[in-house]
Amino acid sequence: MLMALPSFGQGMTQGIMAPPANVRPPGLKNVGIEQHLDEQIPPDLAFRDETGQAVRLGDYFGRKTMILNLVYYQCPMLCGEVLSGLESALRVLKFDVGKEFDVLTVSFDPGETPAMATKKKAEFLKRYERPGAAGGWHFLTGPQESIDALTRAAGFQYQYDAKTGQFAHATAIMVLTPEGKIAQYYYGVEYAPKDLRLGLIQASENKIGNLADQVLLYCYHYDPTTGKYGAIVARVLELSGLATIVILGIFMTVLIRHGSRPDRHAAARIQVEPRRLATNNQRPTTND
Repeated sequence: MLMALPSFGQGMTQGIMAPPANVRPPGLKNVGIEQHLDEQIPPDLAFRDETGQAVRLGDYFGRKTMILNLVYYQCPMLCGEVLSGLESALRVLKFDVGKEFDVLTVSFDPGETPAMATKKKAEFLKRYERPGAAGGWHFLTGPQESIDALTRAAGFQYQYDAKTGQFAHATAIMVLTPEGKIAQYYYGVEYAPKDLRLGLIQASENKIGNLADQVLLYCYHYDPTTGKYGAIVARVLELSGLATIVILGIFMTVLIRHGSRPDRHAAARIQVEPRRLATNNQRPTTND
């Protein structure tokens, strides 16, 4: 059954949501991603962070935009790819984990421990190599009831295979608003940094980013069916037309100002000629 997972995950990379359960491959009937956009992640769910301290998800809400990803730390295949793909995308972003946004990595295996979370966190912080990331990238473990409530709210469907002792699951990350609501889904194991940046900015309600990002968000729209941003042709044409008008206006202004400016050389010649005439008139006359 698990041999089918890589191809299933690759299908998700293209932004294709899970097919209906009745057409999924054997062993994957309960595996997929069901989008719950604008769904509130329950803030009172109890977990433990990588230090073993008891936390609730709401402890991370109310401050910054977040990326939520659901994995299990002893996964032999896709989870490592998800974390590697996420870290690679984060390394390209100019935004810093712990500064402009946070990351919540949560294990959906109730048997995993804070020690496992600590080891996994150390591995990816070493790759990421940015100051302050330790305080913004959290690796959590928790009981089955908290995991069930979280995965249900996120629309993350997975299935345990008792024969292999492994989990069948799809691959996706979610962008959350600072209040903990699901804003966007990104599928697969590779995430376009440009899309992720725009997603974080939009979920923050433009509290991060710059003017250029605002222009891009005006011209690009998030498509939930693909998990990517696409250009809005009408708005691109609108801004292109506006830019053309502005450029032409500047050009015409320069021409008008240049044309109305007096000819300095001509003025200089006019001033010189009277001086010459006056000089000639002042020359003494001699009698022959």
